[in-house]
Amino acid sequence: MVTTTLRKFVYPCWKPSIENEGENSSTRGGDPDGRVDGLWWYKDSGHHVNGEFSMAVIQANSVLEDQCQLESGPLSLVDTGPQGTFVGVYDGHAGPEAARFINDRLFENLKKFTSEDQGMSADVISKAYLATEEEFLSLVRKQWLIKPHIASVGSCCLVGIICNGMLYIANAGDSRAVLGREEGDLKEVKAIQLSSEHNANLESVREELRSLHPDDPQVVVLKHKVWRVKGIIQVSRSIGDAYLKRAEFNREPLLPKFRTPGTFEKPILLAEPSVLVHRLLPSDQFLIFASDGLWEHLSNQEAIDIVNSCPHHGIARKLVKAALQEAAKKREMRYSDLKKIDRGVRRHFHDDITVIVLFLDSHLISRSSFHGPVISIKGGGHPGDSNI
Repeated sequence: MVTTTLRKFVYPCWKPSIENEGENSSTRGGDPDGRVDGLWWYKDSGHHVNGEFSMAVIQANSVLEDQCQLESGPLSLVDTGPQGTFVGVYDGHAGPEAARFINDRLFENLKKFTSEDQGMSADVISKAYLATEEEFLSLVRKQWLIKPHIASVGSCCLVGIICNGMLYIANAGDSRAVLGREEGDLKEVKAIQLSSEHNANLESVREELRSLHPDDPQVVVLKHKVWRVKGIIQVSRSIGDAYLKRAEFNREPLLPKFRTPGTFEKPILLAEPSVLVHRLLPSDQFLIFASDGLWEHLSNQEAIDIVNSCPHHGIARKLVKAALQEAAKKREMRYSDLKKIDRGVRRHFHDDITVIVLFLDSHLISRSSFHGPVISIKGGGHPGDSNI
């Protein structure tokens, strides 16, 4: 039985083509590195080591702050190292620099530590996060006097890795990874959230912050009905945000709105991710990785139902469009009118949204050796792109 809520999303899937999602969308195949179309970047379909995938990004900010990537093939620097699939969703804030930096450096750091440790592990992933953090903080220090704003730039960082039949989910921030798994005699596909989120609106996150900073009664503050770390930022973990990691950046010439009263000895925000390790099952059908811009408008199960009910080709754009339709509905406007609003102004209606869908082929996952071409795709356009 298709619910009323789901019907408006699912029925368009039965049409023969994707409608008005990238206005000049290509035929099957398209650009191997993805396609830019107005405020969209997308790669409708492709094959990774363990199945198919689909990716999409829509811009809302004046400068796109979301970045993402998919890497399929070697996960280390040595020929005999593990093979698999890596995806990353990087939701920047206060600017695009941190997200772009992570897109360039995190996977390279992961390959280095996988080589050193001779295998994939939660520890390897954490090391890669912390190494990327240190590299970015070094960049902030070098640019501090000429570009102090970079001390306030940060990014959430969500990573998924499939390697040797295991799934690793690492997260710092409030992006989210959701698994679609067949359950029961009817083989209904249920949503299972895999990522831990670090947002001060969650009571558990506020308790963690208070326990880490017992001498700071203002470590979390309720401001305009929203809980924020130091009254400034909602996320409690990120890469970047140097002004809340190192006291040396909590001063002029940084803008006053980012400076906190007094000083601090240990970082207020953390870069270390929460990591989940899961052995993939034949009933595990697909994974959705997305920035919080998607989850602001769709529930976990709504997103899973859309993916389960639609063709694989273009499914990431289909999810983004469903979120945009909900954003328009909340503002009592038509989706066709929302599409006419330009970047910058769009941020008043929805955030930048990034979605990566990984379909899981249990036969491919069970293979120990690598079959297929090496794939490396970075989504969201590049600095200097005039139309993204």
